[in-house]
Parts: sequence; structure tokens; C-alpha cells
Amino acid sequence: MAIILNQNTKILVQGITGNQGQFHTAQMLTYGSKIVAGVSPGKGGQHVHGVPVYNSVEEAVSNEKIDASVIFIPAKLVKEAAFEAMEAGIETLVIITEHVPLHDAMEIVALAQKEGVGIVGPNTFGIISPGKSKIGIMPNTIFLPGEVGVVARSGTLSYEIVSQLSKAGIGQSTVVGLGGDRIVGFSFVDILKKFEADPESKAVVLVGEIGGNAEETAAEYIKGMSKPVVAFLAGKSAPPGKRMGHAGAIIERGKGTFQSKVEALTAAGAHVASLPWEVSKFVAEVI
Repeated sequence: MAIILNQNTKILVQGITGNQGQFHTAQMLTYGSKIVAGVSPGKGGQHVHGVPVYNSVEEAVSNEKIDASVIFIPAKLVKEAAFEAMEAGIETLVIITEHVPLHDAMEIVALAQKEGVGIVGPNTFGIISPGKSKIGIMPNTIFLPGEVGVVARSGTLSYEIVSQLSKAGIGQSTVVGLGGDRIVGFSFVDILKKFEADPESKAVVLVGEIGGNAEETAAEYIKGMSKPVVAFLAGKSAPPGKRMGHAGAIIERGKGTFQSKVEALTAAGAHVASLPWEVSKFVAEVI
């Protein structure tokens, strides 16, 4: 089983005729994702890799059954694209774009919460249920179908950890990239709840980093989970006040430190790895 995304999920690509949209549409189709439509204003009637292109999301949903949309749109236009998708009734949005203006992201998340829409991102690598489907920009070859859920803030770090899991013969049920910006849709707790409820996810890997309190909040939920959690946190050597790659990865006013997150997760019963390649060893011990 998988969470959010499975082999039957019908996907829309917003911005399908752009360079990134075209490239990643091809990659997703190759993986087996069911991309049924694309949207690019003024380009309606065209096809991209056999996928029909519409001028608007409303036009697309009137012609195709759509469950989720992936957004490859310039940052300043993401809010308009996200609102258009939500107003058309699409229930899951994956926002790949980075540098979405902060207030735009706040408005997107607020509307999503009001409408009951799931948001992955912004600034996410996406979501993949190995062997079934993927929505996003992650490399296809490192993932292995299996029973371990992965939820991550960092893209490249999660790739490293997933690669190590797969090399150890430990497959993944679903891998979710929350996004590296300060304001994102799904939280660690949102995804942990879904993995806890998924009968085929036997354990969860949480990939966090310094900054904010997302990991501490997750720790409170982990205390009540029935499934084992293995965590890795990036940013051990980061100096306070310096942003480390992601907009959310910054220690401010003594909050969001590496040590505070390790202590919270350890106290909650999670197994916290010191190095990325230790994660697979810990997972093998708990499943």
C-alpha cells in the first residue's frame, strides 16, 4: 500500500510546455505515472509526450478525471496556479517551485486548509510510491518498493538515505518531500499520521534539519506511535543565524537547534542516527 499516491492516481502537470515541465513529464511517464493532462495558457490543443494540453485547469478537469496536480510554474505565478487548481476541485497539489513569495505560500496553505486540500511543498522534490507512481523530480533508479515510509525536508539528503536503504534491500512504501521553505503544506505530523494508519508501512524514516520546531512537534506525535521511527538530522555544525541551504534551516533566538531536536526525538523513542549511512542499519534492526 502507499499513502497519498498510488498507481491509479491521475495527474495534471501545470506548466507542462516549459522546459522543466516537459522534461519531468517524460520522466514521470517513463516511471509509470498516469499523467492525463497538462495546462499551459495559450497552448491548448497541443500534446506533450502524448499528453493533451489545455488552456486552464477548469478546462482540463472538465475533460479528464484528475486527482493531483504538479506545479512547474515560475515562483511569482505559483499562487495563481495553486488557487486555480484548488478552485477546480483537485485534492492534492505538489509544488516543485522554490522561492515562492512568503505571503503567497501562506495564502496557498491557508486556502488548502480551508478546502481540505493536501499540499506537498513548495520547494519540494515531490512524492513517490516506488513501483507505482511518482510526482516530482526525484531520480527514478534509487527507489525500491517496500515497507518503510520516508518523510524528509531535504531532497539530496533523502536521496542519499533512500539509496542506502535500497542497497541494503530495504524498500520504501512512499517517500514524501515536505519542502525546504519556511511555509509548507504537509507537516511531519501530517505524514506520520498517514504512515501510522497505513498497514503496509512497518517503520518510518524522518529526515530533518535545523531551524523551526517541526521535528520537536513531530516528536510529540511519535511518542504515541505504534511503529518504529528512525531519524537523521542535518545541520549539526551550522552556526546560529546563518541559513544553511533552505529558508527554513536557520537557528534563531536559540530555537531550532540540532541538539534540541535530537533530544526531543530521542526522548520520544525515535532512533536518531549520527550519520546518513547509519539509518539503514537502524531500520534493519527495528523492522
